[in-house]
Amino acid sequence: MDEWKRSDNIGFIYFVTATFSSETTPYFPNKANHYILSSFCDMQIAISDIKKHSKEGLSFIFLLNGALFERATEKLNYISVYFTKYTYSNSEICDLANAIYKRDRVRKAAVMDIKFVATSQMKFIFPYSRNVIVLEVEGEKTHQSDQRYCERTRREVARRGIPLTNMVSFSILDKLK
Repeated sequence: MDEWKRSDNIGFIYFVTATFSSETTPYFPNKANHYILSSFCDMQIAISDIKKHSKEGLSFIFLLNGALFERATEKLNYISVYFTKYTYSNSEICDLANAIYKRDRVRKAAVMDIKFVATSQMKFIFPYSRNVIVLEVEGEKTHQSDQRYCERTRREVARRGIPLTNMVSFSILDKLK
């Protein structure tokens, strides 16, 4: 961890608690309750560090395909990760972005891919790793209220014809860098 705090490759580091949805539990049986969440510049360096220091468990690497929007805010409090079971056109992704943009506490929304680094063979391959939507939420309230806010956002997007399924949510406990 000290190496990452000093590294130019690492942008920020958070200590988070993760809540996985029941729908994704079969794909991630060796999941943990707490994770280190960080941003990085060079994926290969990050993967090498993870493999070198991870004794057991599963690491998630989110690869940005495109930010739908980003706002300048003070405090990141919650990150909600969704997946879609279908691939959507650019116009549908624009509708998704417009629906989410109306939600004032969402500081960033992005389309991402997920890669997994596991110390043991995964029992099932997660089939929607290329259809991931990530919402970063600003908040001063409780993590439960942030979760409810994200659920209302998900329902608003579903009304526009794009069903999102919750994969995992990260509650920010501490900013380490």
